[in-house]
Parts: sequence; structure tokens; C-alpha cells
Amino acid sequence: MLLSVKSLAVLALAATAAQAAVVTYNWNITYVTANPDGLFERRVVGVNNQFPPPAIDLTLGDTLVINVINSLEEPTSLHSHGLFQIGNNQYDGPAMVTQCPIPPGGNFTYTIPIAQHGTFWIHSHAKGQYVDGLRAPLIIHNTNETYQYDAEYTVALADWYHAQHADMLAQYLSIFNPSGAEPVPQSGLINQASDVKFNFVPGKTYRLRVINMSALSMFHFHIDGHEMQIIEVDGIDVQKTTVTSFPITAAQRYSILVTAKNDTSSNYIMHADMDPAMFDSVPDDLQLNVTGTIVYNAAASLAPIEYSQWDPFNDATLVPVVPEATSEPDQVFALTAAFSVLNDYINKATFNDITYVLPKVPSLYTAMSMGNLSSDPEVYGKYAHPLVIKHNQWIEIVVNNNDPGNHPFHLHGHVFQIVGRGEGIYDPSTPYPSYYNTTNPARRDTVLVPSNENVAIRFKADNPGIWLFHCHIEWHLQAGLAVTFIEAPEVMPSVLTVDQSHYDQCKALGIPFRGNAAGNDGLDLNGANLGPDPLTGKFTAKGIVALVFTIISALLGLATVIWYAHEDDAQIAADMAKAKAKANREEEAN
Repeated sequence: MLLSVKSLAVLALAATAAQAAVVTYNWNITYVTANPDGLFERRVVGVNNQFPPPAIDLTLGDTLVINVINSLEEPTSLHSHGLFQIGNNQYDGPAMVTQCPIPPGGNFTYTIPIAQHGTFWIHSHAKGQYVDGLRAPLIIHNTNETYQYDAEYTVALADWYHAQHADMLAQYLSIFNPSGAEPVPQSGLINQASDVKFNFVPGKTYRLRVINMSALSMFHFHIDGHEMQIIEVDGIDVQKTTVTSFPITAAQRYSILVTAKNDTSSNYIMHADMDPAMFDSVPDDLQLNVTGTIVYNAAASLAPIEYSQWDPFNDATLVPVVPEATSEPDQVFALTAAFSVLNDYINKATFNDITYVLPKVPSLYTAMSMGNLSSDPEVYGKYAHPLVIKHNQWIEIVVNNNDPGNHPFHLHGHVFQIVGRGEGIYDPSTPYPSYYNTTNPARRDTVLVPSNENVAIRFKADNPGIWLFHCHIEWHLQAGLAVTFIEAPEVMPSVLTVDQSHYDQCKALGIPFRGNAAGNDGLDLNGANLGPDPLTGKFTAKGIVALVFTIISALLGLATVIWYAHEDDAQIAADMAKAKAKANREEEAN
């Protein structure tokens, strides 16, 4: 009999309960001055006045406790990316989705039973703060690993910006950026630093846990002179797959086995090549090839550098070690991702013409306080884009990418099966054209959907809660590329709780914590947060851009006229002053 991943996780947790430990981290989230790429010193977000934040290290069966003090000037929250949080939705972390954020000067404790193993990460899920540095690996060891190895390293990849996220976001979501060009990073980092070294001992086998913690960038990973075997993807152990390189987009994780050479005469470069296709333009001073060094002998020279050809790679061909069958879906959602200038004249992201806007009441609190109405999507607000699904149904999402850029989509609370890929935009009135093997499909929690393609994914709705599905390019999430799955609201009150500390945070920030998306009773949505909508009429994309530039030109022209008028007024005033002074002198002379 095939069991679901979550069922196996619960059984594994029970089996390891005797070995369980409470692992506590005390995180004072603070501003720090740092220069991780060696090019520019700036204010970053760190932990306990240190940068980078510490990695979290756990074992299956542990309980993770993070005591947070928020010493920032704005609210914050933490999301443990990839953790199912079974029965624990209140600690998933996205601000205004499952919690009010932690107010400045406030404190909050995340308590998370660890029912999975593999490679994960933790990051802020409020206002793009992880772009400024609030991100770290979260590693969970199995009590009996599927594959044997001698030692392991974490290889956390990330892009890095020299400007503050808030300043860049204001420029990105502006009428002066009608094309929606994302901010391009100034550099790339490995383990939040540059020139990182990894010591190898001849003949030993190493597990490298590769994590992409970027805001935007995708990397192509390879190591000169060494073969790699993929053994894990997004927390799912897979059958060994030998590769020479592989792509890893924002929020994805892979574990690879690398066997060290029996030769210490050379050291070797580890490559993480930034994919320029993710950038609107590539600055001349951006080094796309981010590197570390595999060191066998500190005195040895580097072996000749090998530049990767970026071999073709299809993550849907990876075979999970623990098989999971699929079923025909009970519900199918076709979601088309697109960007366009909306009626606020800013380029925003939409799923099916709706741009995501945070509700006034966190959606979890709405689900827990609305009784029978919790199954009515209307109470969550149109712009939270709520999709209500029933307990234990099989759900299929067909994600259409109707955008020139590539998008990594992440589902909270689940791994999903990758059951299909296709070209173009899928027509939901027709059968899906190209399913993969559905006996034991690849599973992960973040999938890349290339431009003008579609991907079909499935999951079983066996984890009641409020779960975001969103693009993990942080700029695109801030632009509204998200929907909210309201999973099994009919059973939430019987399986979920919300601690009083949640409500204390809301009170400190003046945020309502009961009622619908507007904080009202019933279906009264007056006062709800509203988003911009598509422009009416028959504007083409070029026409919209032309209109925006016309508006910009008009504003600049008006400013120029005012400036020249001011200059003229100043000149007239100066001439009058000179004339008056001359008249006074003549009068005094007479």
C-alpha cells in the first residue's frame, strides 16, 4: 500500500519520539552593517547583531523553538520554507496570511514539531526583508539517512543588492517603470560571502546541500573535475541521478553526492553561474560566474577551469525513493500568470487578472472566526484570491506562464507532484495534453515554469490550513503574483489552534483579528483592502506603455515650465531690486 508523504512523516515522527529534543534558538532580529561581497558596505538585517544569520540544524523528531525579538523599525515574521506545519498552520509565518507580523520591539515564539528531513531554509515573509539578509539554511537530518556519506557542507546561493529593498521596491512598483523591469543584483554570494572554500579529503564522499535563497536569480551549478549525483530535491529523497550540471531557481534545494579525488595536486572551482535570462539587462560590472573553491591542498594551484554548457535538465524525471501514487483530480485550477499595467498605472502581476493584496485580517483568523461562512471564498476578500478546497480532495493546478520571464512557483504546506509540462497557454476547456508517468511522479515544493509554457502539479488536500501559492521571485510576490488556498475550512476549528500571543501582536499593531477580510461580520466587505484592476478598453501592451510615457512626459514638461517660470520670476524680481536700488542711490545723490 502506498502512503502519502505526510502519513509517512507522521509515522517517522512517532518512531523517533524517544530520541526527540527541543532545540531552541534565540533570535534578536537586528540591523547590522556588513559587506558580504567585498564591494559595498551597507545596512543589512541580521540576527543577534551578527551577519549572516545562523543556520538552523535539527534532527527528525525534534521540536524547533525560535524565540524572536524584533529590533527592527518595522514589523517582521519568519517562514520555515518547505515545512508542512501539519496541524500547526499558525506558525507558517507569512504576515497577514497566518499571523499578524511581530511589531517593532515585540517578541514572538515559533514552536514547530519536526516531521520531515532534508534541506530547507528560513526567511522573513514580511516586506521583502529576506532580500536585505534575513535568510538562513534550515537543515533536518534523518535518523537513518537513505544514502551514506562521510561529511556534508551547505552551499547556500543568493543574489545580493547594494540598495535597501524598500528603496528598490518603490522604484520597481512605480509609474516610472512601466515595463516592470526587476532590480538586477550587484553580485552573487555563496553562504552569504564571497570566495568561500570547502575542504575535501581524498577518497571521502560529501553531501552538498545546495539552496537558492535569492530574490530573483537562477543559478547553474557544477564543479570542475567532479561528478555529481542528485539524491534529494526540496526535502524528498530521490534515486541517484548523475549530472554534470543542474539549474536551481529561487527557493529550490538539491542535495548531491560528490566523491573526492585521490589526488591532492590541484584544487577545483565550484561554479554557480547566474542565468542572465532572469535579468531585464545585464550590467557590465555584474560577475555572472559566482565561485567557491574545493580545496585539497592549500598550497596547490587551481586545475584548469571548465565552463559549463548548462546541460538539459528536467526535474520531473527525478524518481522519489518513497513512492507515492496520484489520483485523478477532484478540482482543477488553471492559473494564468501575467504582468500588465493596471488601472493604478503601475505594472503589476496577476493570476487570472487578479493581483494579490493583503487583507485587513489575516486569512487564518478569518477562517477560524467565521463559522459556516469560512467555506465561502467571499469572506476572504477578492484580492486575497481565495481558492477553497475540501478535505482530502486531490487538487490539480495548471500554471500558465503568459509572461516573457521565467517564474518559480512555491506552495506552502505541501510538496506537489509534477505531472505534466506543455508549451503555450493551456485551455481549461480541453483535456490536459501531456501528463507524465503518474505511478510515482517527481515531488517538490517549488517548480520553475518557463516563459510561454505550462506545468501541471497535483497534491492531496490532507493538511487543513491557509496556504499561499506564489512566485518566489520576491519582486513578483510584492507585485501581487499569489493566490490563497483555503484548505478544508470545514475541519480547521477541530484540528487547528491560534495562540493568544498572535492576538497580542495584532492588538499592538492595531490590526483586527476576527471577522472577514475587512474585519466585519458576515459578508459585509465594506472597508476591505482593494487592489488595482486591469485597465478597461482595448489598450495593447505597447499602447499602455506609450500612455504611461506620455503621462510621464507631460509631468516632466509641466515641471520644466514651472521651473522656467520660477526662473523668470526670479529674474524679474532681481531686475526690480536693481532698479529700486538705483532709484534710491539717485534720490540720495539729489
